[in-house]
Amino acid sequence: MCWARRLVGSSAVRNFKALLLTAYCLVLGADPAWAGSARVWFPDNLSSVGSQVDQMFLVILWITGIIFLLVEGALLWFLIRYRQPANPRAAYVHGCRSAEVIWTVIPAIIVTSLAFASQRVWAHIRGTPPAHQLEVEITAEQFAWNVRYAGPDGRLHTEDDLELINQLHLPVDQVALVHLKSKDVIHSFFVPQFRMKLDAVPGLTGRLWVQPIKPGQVEMVCAELCGLGHYRMRGYVTIESAEAFQSWLEQTRVEQSL
Repeated sequence: MCWARRLVGSSAVRNFKALLLTAYCLVLGADPAWAGSARVWFPDNLSSVGSQVDQMFLVILWITGIIFLLVEGALLWFLIRYRQPANPRAAYVHGCRSAEVIWTVIPAIIVTSLAFASQRVWAHIRGTPPAHQLEVEITAEQFAWNVRYAGPDGRLHTEDDLELINQLHLPVDQVALVHLKSKDVIHSFFVPQFRMKLDAVPGLTGRLWVQPIKPGQVEMVCAELCGLGHYRMRGYVTIESAEAFQSWLEQTRVEQSL
């Protein structure tokens, strides 16, 4: 067994142990500072649906992380157990039907369960929007976001509309329905803190809804390579109280009318 002592004491095995420990902490949530949240993976969540997306991500991460550790552990065991010096002559094994059924059925059950769970989340986010208190139109172009709010008449595309560039203001705890368009090429509207991304396609009007849950200011960026100026196509989303939003809206309308 001298080979085993040399193997266990080798620097390669020590490094592998350190790697496994790191993977355990990252995948299985050994650090209580973030085990209950997804902040280590995502920016702060500012939307009502973000927690569902984060939870789905963590469930998939746990499952795939555990499978990764089991598979890599089995691979390491096979490498040591059936190394060439101890097994100079290879043995032919026809197969095991029970094992084949197990490793086919279990992944099928896992993948099917994840598909149904993610479909519920997807249907909630991308299905019929809830009743909204605000309607906004965002038109993408190289390389800016054109934001349009309805005027006092409450209708878009009338003379009293409020038009802005790279500025989106939203009231907290209210549902905003966003109509997304493009003037030229395909863009992709992305706000990581909302856990939402939607392509803006020329000739089509996309639709998404968001309900911010706390105040803040974040970036809205283009996640689709849309030209040489793609890197600078970004704007700002300001989330504020309903009173502050209404005050800003009225003040901006006055400024625009001058």
